[in-house]
Amino acid sequence: MDARLDYFASPTAGKVLKHFMSAGRALKESPLPAATQELVALRVSQINGCAVCIDMHTKEAASAGETPVRLNLVAAWREAAVFTEAERAALALAEEGTRVADAAGGVSDEVWAHAAEHYDEEQLTALVVLVSFMNTANRLNIITRQPAGDYEPGRFR
Repeated sequence: MDARLDYFASPTAGKVLKHFMSAGRALKESPLPAATQELVALRVSQINGCAVCIDMHTKEAASAGETPVRLNLVAAWREAAVFTEAERAALALAEEGTRVADAAGGVSDEVWAHAAEHYDEEQLTALVVLVSFMNTANRLNIITRQPAGDYEPGRFR
């Protein structure tokens, strides 16, 4: 599969994505735990079917020490006993925040309250921005059919 656009060759994309990627780096420095960030990024990408982001975040998480069992179970996190309550709350918020068109009310009060039990305001802010960021990244890649499979961990650090 060939990409419809080459973001690296486009002056417009270069200008925009420079700022977009700096936002991603700022998220990495947030107080939201790194493992939670990768699990959320992976789950959002799975929901949206973004192969390039699934490739990237699976490899980044594995490189950071995440176990294959947990990575393989992200898609079925509700039935898996390998995630903490805090991670489960983040994954629930990520799902409802990604499926806003499917859930007319957006993120439910119950899901928000559960997340707020586990994360402080700064972490919740990072979580909300991360879900939004990943949905944008997924759309940039899906619309232009960016190919997956050759990502090397650390490429965008």
